[in-house]
Amino acid sequence: MTYILNIETATKNCSVSLANEGKTILCKEIAEQGYSHAEKLHVFIEEILKEAAISVRDLKAVAISKGPGSYTGLRIGVSTAKGLCYALGVPLISIDTLQVLARQVVNEKGFIIPMIDARRMEVYSAVFDTQNNKIVEVQAEVLTEDSYATFSENLYFIGDCQDKCKTVLIKDNFHFLPNVVFPSAKEMSALSFEKFTKNDFEDVAYFEPFYLKDFMLPKKE
Repeated sequence: MTYILNIETATKNCSVSLANEGKTILCKEIAEQGYSHAEKLHVFIEEILKEAAISVRDLKAVAISKGPGSYTGLRIGVSTAKGLCYALGVPLISIDTLQVLARQVVNEKGFIIPMIDARRMEVYSAVFDTQNNKIVEVQAEVLTEDSYATFSENLYFIGDCQDKCKTVLIKDNFHFLPNVVFPSAKEMSALSFEKFTKNDFEDVAYFEPFYLKDFMLPKKE
């Protein structure tokens, strides 16, 4: 039994899943307008372990969605994951948040563009093919009518900023999938197990979330 706990807190979705041999057994998640990660995360972990009838000592690894995303959400998730790894003596695995989001799209032909809102017309984005291979690396970009103009293939935009994207991404080959909004720990199971089998682990002491941009405090009026 290779039980891996997967934690996803990079967006408004506080999501936890338990996987065995790369397959999701249980998942608990909630997406609220006000971030509730600090209140819900540990509760979800305890509930999942209880429902699975296993002990925290049965975990072989803990996987965390590393970002980009919400500064606060990432800090909460990473701190929890590192604390568990320290206490249990198990490895820490990190997963690209945009890759987790992209895995929700199946049976489409073209390219998948997962996006996470970064205020105004800026987004965190990447480009994946339908085999989940990253074609364009993660970047912070300001969207304009010229964005992705070089692509003639069908593009599928997903994430929590689709409404604002629709105002500028208006080409005929641009498609939006409104049912795919937040990354989920359910989609981390296969990815974390693959890294586990390759011993692709993070240094628990020094690992930091992938913020992509420096945290900026809002200016006071």
